[in-house]
Amino acid sequence: MTTQGFDPSILDNLTTAVLTLDRELRVTAINPAGEMMFEISSKKMLGHQITEFVNNSGSLIQAFRDAVAANHPITVRGVGMDLPGGRALTLDCTATPLAGIGAAAHAPVETPALLVELTQIDRLLRLTRDGSSLEHQAANRAVMRGLAHEIKNPLGGLRGAAQLLERELSNEELKEYTQVIMREADRLRNLVDRMTGAHEPLLRRTMNLHTVLEHVRLLVLAETPAGLSIERDYDPSLPEIDGDFERLIQAVLNVVRNAVQALEGRGTIVLRTRAERGLTIGQRRHRLVLRAEIEDNGPGVPADLIEHVFYPMVTGRADGTGLGLAIAQDIVTQHHGLIECDSRPGRTVFTLYLPLENGNG
Repeated sequence: MTTQGFDPSILDNLTTAVLTLDRELRVTAINPAGEMMFEISSKKMLGHQITEFVNNSGSLIQAFRDAVAANHPITVRGVGMDLPGGRALTLDCTATPLAGIGAAAHAPVETPALLVELTQIDRLLRLTRDGSSLEHQAANRAVMRGLAHEIKNPLGGLRGAAQLLERELSNEELKEYTQVIMREADRLRNLVDRMTGAHEPLLRRTMNLHTVLEHVRLLVLAETPAGLSIERDYDPSLPEIDGDFERLIQAVLNVVRNAVQALEGRGTIVLRTRAERGLTIGQRRHRLVLRAEIEDNGPGVPADLIEHVFYPMVTGRADGTGLGLAIAQDIVTQHHGLIECDSRPGRTVFTLYLPLENGNG
């Protein structure tokens, strides 16, 4: 996308997707943000009609055609665009005819006729929501750790008293009661530790994110019925990342097990990886972020739980502790990342965003 006297790197650094189309709506140029949005390289898009890369987006395509026909800019807001992989986006779109196309009806098909700007407004809404969510997480962790301190002190005293009592008792049946007290005190202490998250620093090392996903995939397949299928859709070009291998396994495992429970052992889970450029997490814009998706075709997260799905002790199952997703969120946050959930009946996607820069530069 070059123009005399204009530095094309400006378009390359935009977070807005920008592309040009010819009169037949074939792609003639696209910037890196556009490649990220469509999840496909420019080499595979150039010369192909834009309709090959979107599904169920009739109103968007019609806006392109109307702009070319009327030779006048058209803006549509809040329009939906589904990608072939199933990802649904909500966009604001401005389609601007390029100068001179009114006289270019017989121009070569590669001549750009339309400049298209696509802004992902669901991402903007997510950034606002996630900024608030990160603040709530920090406040919740502070409250929980203060509460944990108040709970663990009497638990320690209770366990110590039970140990002393056990030494004084000669009746073996009565000693069994002290064992119950100590076991329950230990169980509650472990529960509190899980609620407050790990306090030790991360043991970072360079790793391939797919190694984490494969470890979890094999583990879950070994512990679940044959009716469960776990498919892979990996981007082999992803760079390695610095992270705590064991904790990232725990985070992904908690999310995948949550999907298995939602499917009740029968259905399909898809593990998907992609890269995103220029993603903002909290108040920091990251040059490159690795995205890991865990998708299932289960019934979806209940509407009354979706806004609180990462809160501790929130669960839709009678036998659940409500800690798995909260722990996963805490681990991802320790990696300066983000985890979010998008759910509707038949398709639930948990997405983990892990910055490549490690939050330091």
